[in-house]
Amino acid sequence: MKRRIEYYQVASDKMKIILDLESKLNNSTIDKKLIELIKIRVSQINGCSYCIGLHTKDARKNGVNEDEIYLLSVWKETNIYDDKTKIALELTENITQIERFGVSDLVYEKVRTVFNEIEYVDLVLIINQINMWNRLSIAMGNQYIRD
Repeated sequence: MKRRIEYYQVASDKMKIILDLESKLNNSTIDKKLIELIKIRVSQINGCSYCIGLHTKDARKNGVNEDEIYLLSVWKETNIYDDKTKIALELTENITQIERFGVSDLVYEKVRTVFNEIEYVDLVLIINQINMWNRLSIAMGNQYIRD
């Protein structure tokens, strides 16, 4: 598959807004390692090879180790992630598959035991942003190309 539309050119004004939000979210209250784990997990769920390739590289640059990357799809069955990460990943899966799980009061309360209000908002925005990137990338025919 090849890229269908050069959307950065066709919609440069809109892409600038999306990129500005991305920049702000990457400099949010959430740890960069956790941000990358969230981006990889969402991309796994959505089947976005382009974003998985991109964010596994970024994760390594931000100190995520190989085991954390390799075991991410089975995070519930391993003890390599701390409780805070696991809670964030649960929220990630609930939002990404909102039609299946929703975000219950129980999940919200669990998240709020380890994340404050602004961190919760930042997490929700980060999760939604990578979901948007996945959908945009898949719809536009982006492919991951190894350097």
